[in-house]
Amino acid sequence: MHPITFPNLGLELDINPVAFNVLGRDIYWYGIIIVFGIVLALILAWKNRDTYGISWDTLTDFAFIAIPVGIICARFYYVVFEWDYYKNNLSEIIKIWNGGIAIYGAIIGGIITAIIFCKKRKIKFLDLCDFCAPYLALCQSIGRWGNFANREAYGEVTDSFLKMGIFNDVIGEYIYVQPTFLYESICTFIIFCILYSYRHNKKFSGEIFYLYMTLYGIARFVVEGYRSDSLYLFGFRVSQVLALIFTVVFGVMLLKTHWKTKKANKD
Repeated sequence: MHPITFPNLGLELDINPVAFNVLGRDIYWYGIIIVFGIVLALILAWKNRDTYGISWDTLTDFAFIAIPVGIICARFYYVVFEWDYYKNNLSEIIKIWNGGIAIYGAIIGGIITAIIFCKKRKIKFLDLCDFCAPYLALCQSIGRWGNFANREAYGEVTDSFLKMGIFNDVIGEYIYVQPTFLYESICTFIIFCILYSYRHNKKFSGEIFYLYMTLYGIARFVVEGYRSDSLYLFGFRVSQVLALIFTVVFGVMLLKTHWKTKKANKD
């Protein structure tokens, strides 16, 4: 395995995607990093468990359902758009440790799960989404480093200052690409900081969630434009189209609800 390099930063990182082996089974950094992100998010969620009046028992019940559902949906989303490969390699579908999940699948699955969960528990859907949004952004920020360890989710060939060197086995030499995993990791960490700092000042139910969807939509739309491994449908980058839709829809909802709340407070 050849090192990953950042020549302009003087960095050379020799990272094996496999962290260690247990009873003949390879344990990948990809999975370890994702689990670390989830655990850290749960610790912070526990620390702030009384926010919005949702009990910790309710939150843990939701987490135990939403996390596996989100991972399954993220994988399903990816497999659907890469079906030309997976239809001839069905055994690869379950090998999530090799990479290949899409965050929009997780978000869609999580939202559907939240709607059903809230209806059954008779709690406010938007308050639950407001609570979860900052921690989702944190998980995304950390999880992108799993892509780094797997040498995936990078961008197009570039000569920019932050170019990242990846050894291409096909041509037998290094190519220098955009480190899009890093761009998205930084963007989602900034989003986490914004949401986490603002969460106690929200003016209406849904504000934190709408803000997350708007900010992430903007960030993903920009970063996706540099990706070299985008999922396509009818010649369009699927994630970029969804990012644009989410930015417009939730941006409008954010501004509209903010305006209504402000007007109601004046009256």
